[in-house]
Amino acid sequence: MKTPHITLEQWRSLIVVVDAGGYAQAAEILNKSQSAVTYAVQKIESLLGVKAFEIQGRKAILTPTGQMLYRRALALVEEAGDLERAAHTLSAGWEAEIHVAAEILFPSRLLLTSLDRLGQESPRTRIELIESVLGGTDDALLKGEADLVISPRMPPGFLGELLMRIRLITVAHADHPLHRYGRELTRRDLRAYRHVVVRDSGSKRDRRAVSVEVDQRWTVSQIATSIQAVSMGFGFARLPEEHIREELKTGLLKPLPLREGGILEVPLYMILANPDLVSPGVRRLAEIIRETCNQSMSTEP
Repeated sequence: MKTPHITLEQWRSLIVVVDAGGYAQAAEILNKSQSAVTYAVQKIESLLGVKAFEIQGRKAILTPTGQMLYRRALALVEEAGDLERAAHTLSAGWEAEIHVAAEILFPSRLLLTSLDRLGQESPRTRIELIESVLGGTDDALLKGEADLVISPRMPPGFLGELLMRIRLITVAHADHPLHRYGRELTRRDLRAYRHVVVRDSGSKRDRRAVSVEVDQRWTVSQIATSIQAVSMGFGFARLPEEHIREELKTGLLKPLPLREGGILEVPLYMILANPDLVSPGVRRLAEIIRETCNQSMSTEP
């Protein structure tokens, strides 16, 4: 195997020069002299016999070759970081902290039960939980903020396993005017009444998630607020059956007799951020979540 002549630190210098927009800015970020950063980039060019930058005015612009080097350097440095983190985790045993992002549709009782089981096996492992909505779950995965996510969709480039399907029911308070029509309801019937929805927590909100066009709408941040608003008669909402079992049982909330779309089933997937380098604690948590969901479905009436 041929030993590489260019160090990771030199590749990192190239990356930071591009990201920061210049040698002076990169030197400040790397806490090095500008000459040291310049030398590192020139060393890459010299060893490879290429030009990574060309001068245009006062700016150093990447050449086509430089763009290729930048992309490959990013992958190389990231892979080296992953390898170090994996080695450290394996040598240390259970990791100190696990980051989980869970779509709010996922039953909290199942999630909390799973986290408690992990806590019994590894009391010193801390859990950082992100309770997200739609795009917020994707963001946590794509930005590297979560080791494991539970999401209704899989972003491109990731693979997951189906955990369960959640039933969403369009409901309103038992005394809501929509229950007095005495017939099947259409989407047109809904337009005159307030729709309560939970805001997409992603950086790029999906407006298509708001599937009912109405004149009045409240957008809230928490599903508990949505349930409370509907329970107080302030509107209708599409809510997960798991979250409103008690309200349905007591008759406080009643499903709306919609001609279509009154009940929807949404899949929930479990996705590992990096399945090739999954740490022991994350692997065990995934096993526990899988077991907890299977047990729950086997005991449902």
